[in-house]
Amino acid sequence: MTEEEKWQYLVDLDEQFLKGGVILSEWATFLIKDADTAFAGGAHLASIITGLAGVETHLRGESGGDKQRFVELIDESNLEEDLKQELHTLRKYRNKWVHVADPWDDTSLLESPEKHETELEEMARRCAVALRRTVYTNPWV
Repeated sequence: MTEEEKWQYLVDLDEQFLKGGVILSEWATFLIKDADTAFAGGAHLASIITGLAGVETHLRGESGGDKQRFVELIDESNLEEDLKQELHTLRKYRNKWVHVADPWDDTSLLESPEKHETELEEMARRCAVALRRTVYTNPWV
């Protein structure tokens, strides 16, 4: 996909999931904008990390849970069960990249970087969908 096609993909997601309007904190808005910019620019890992930060910020604002961990915010949210499971999958995937267990175990990254890029791109797409489903859950009309 070209950068223009990626932006159109995000616009299409907004049109698909936004039914009415939403009020988001400035923090969540900033993170979502940055995640979208990373996605369109092909920075898939940055898009996933920042997109999930946007989800976490939004859930924290919705619940007032400033001391809760992301996993708890997801579990205690009013999101649909399938979305909760998707967020957990994305969270665990992100954690593997953010908390690298053995930085010197890099053979697969060196030998098959395209495999990782393809996987990151797919997860970034999934994250863009989950992000929008989350922040558009309680629209006002």
